[in-house]
Amino acid sequence: MTPHGQLAVRRPTDVPLDSLVRLVRSYEQHITGVATCTREDILLETSRPTYADNSWCLTGPGDEVLAWAALTPRGDTLDAALTALPGRHGESAARTLLCLLLDRADELAAERAKPYAVTVGGVLHGDTVVPPVLKEAGFVRTAALGRYDIDLTAPLLPPLLPDDGVVRRAGPTDDGILHTLHLRSLSKGPRTEEPSEFRAGLRRLRESGGVALLLEVSRRPVGHVLARTVAGEGRILDIGVAPAFRGLGIGVALLTAGLAELRALGADRALVTLDSGDLNDNEALGSVHSVQGARVVTRFRRASTD
Repeated sequence: MTPHGQLAVRRPTDVPLDSLVRLVRSYEQHITGVATCTREDILLETSRPTYADNSWCLTGPGDEVLAWAALTPRGDTLDAALTALPGRHGESAARTLLCLLLDRADELAAERAKPYAVTVGGVLHGDTVVPPVLKEAGFVRTAALGRYDIDLTAPLLPPLLPDDGVVRRAGPTDDGILHTLHLRSLSKGPRTEEPSEFRAGLRRLRESGGVALLLEVSRRPVGHVLARTVAGEGRILDIGVAPAFRGLGIGVALLTAGLAELRALGADRALVTLDSGDLNDNEALGSVHSVQGARVVTRFRRASTD
């Protein structure tokens, strides 16, 4: 498929992984002035079981990737990512890949005889290409998240735990508990509803050297954090707190414990995504940790259609 001369729609599995890395890093650099994406981040995204059948990219001269889209089924929602570089072909590239995303969503709805809502996340504040294209297609902004770059070279304060609170590493026998907490969390991020898919993700996390931590109060599980590090780069992948225990500082305690694990594993910096997209709401984070940079990431949603 060649919508614009030398431009071509291809499966990302048919292009070099490093081209996807350059695309995302160029996207970040253009909008925020700082590129944080690593090759390992892209490997994590492309290792999902459904990725090969639900992803596309638009390439230009020299097979350089100009735009990338992927769709991940999560229960009744299809969670998508759509990245397009600004420039001559930016909006047309985004429209082309969004059409493929929505066509695939219709196919999955027909195959499984159920309607799906479609979300698009990971859109950086300041992106002038993707948001207008999403708006044209009936998407509305539903959540804004804050993403923070934290320096781990300085010693960290110990987590402030509630009375009778304990943080421990969670093993495979705790996977069911972790999944329950993940589903009950009030986080604005996407959820993995299928237990087998969630367990498979935890297995890949542990095999890659990542960790899952469980916070218990009087032996009752109340929160969890998932984290990984590669080549000195840390990532907090998921933080969940049971609704009845929100507002008690458990989320901060989990974050601090996760960062401590990353530091112990050799990371000297970490990226953390938190629910509030108002960066001023998380000023307290800077009083506890060394925040080197912050940005807003937006999520959009298109309602399901019968």
